[in-house]
Amino acid sequence: MRPTQREQRLRRHRPRNSSTMTVFSKTASNQAQGRLPLRTALALATAGVLGVLLGSASALAQAPPASRLPAAFRDVGIDQKLNQQIPLDIPFRDENGNTVALREFFGKRPVILSLVYYECPMLCTTSLNGLEASLKEMKLDLGKDYDVVTASFDPTEQPSLAAAKKAVYVGMYGRPGAADAWHFLTGDQDSIERLTQAVGFRYHYDNNIKQFIHATGIIVLTPQGRVARYFYGIQYPAGNLRLGLVEASAGKIGNPVDAILLYCCEYDPQTGKYSLIISRALAIGAAVTLLSLGGLMLVMFKSTPNRARS
Repeated sequence: MRPTQREQRLRRHRPRNSSTMTVFSKTASNQAQGRLPLRTALALATAGVLGVLLGSASALAQAPPASRLPAAFRDVGIDQKLNQQIPLDIPFRDENGNTVALREFFGKRPVILSLVYYECPMLCTTSLNGLEASLKEMKLDLGKDYDVVTASFDPTEQPSLAAAKKAVYVGMYGRPGAADAWHFLTGDQDSIERLTQAVGFRYHYDNNIKQFIHATGIIVLTPQGRVARYFYGIQYPAGNLRLGLVEASAGKIGNPVDAILLYCCEYDPQTGKYSLIISRALAIGAAVTLLSLGGLMLVMFKSTPNRARS
């Protein structure tokens, strides 16, 4: 039997070398002729799609390494040094020009460290804006539950720049006590190198564009000055940041709900985020269900004798 005009058109436009389309077309044909049950047809089609996806993943795995990046970018990044103790004797200058040691900002509360340079044309300002937005969204209070240290990694910047930045961001945050708890620092090259190396922050100054090439992120430290958590990018989800602060404080801030969330979530160093552990969440859900059923049964048993006497 000669093929119809419609079948001829389909054959002309059918993609060649497409295993996924072949599986779908054969599956649909067999299904139309009643040769395969629907469940088997769907399984075959799914297998074809998975085969293509696995092939794509294999191709990506064989892709050239990131060494093709320009040399300036190879030296830039943030290396996680969890539980690393930062040197608290490093001297900096505060926004008023006074020489201070880092230990003056530690000892009581966890500390959020942000490394920027104040004359950065875009990225550092965007990062500070993201940090301020997250701080404002959290119910934890700056100065009561945690402190923030923003330090410049440009040794040429002066305290006047730090003071100007502080006025902007403390004003944007707007809560009482922020001025005494958000510190903007500058320092010399030796101090900057000691701090950035301790937390794994790598950057590069490009003489051609007269700017620093750097990554962005914030680092949560314990009250003793140990690296607890890293959060990457220019926006920091308030929920994740809150969990990081609660964990860094060893539970001294936050509430019982935070403790439950920390039990159900686990920090992923690769992404700098907390991910839900399904097994723990299910265990808590089961426990809550059992407690609820137990309470309901107790109420029912207590009310039964009263109804019998009446």
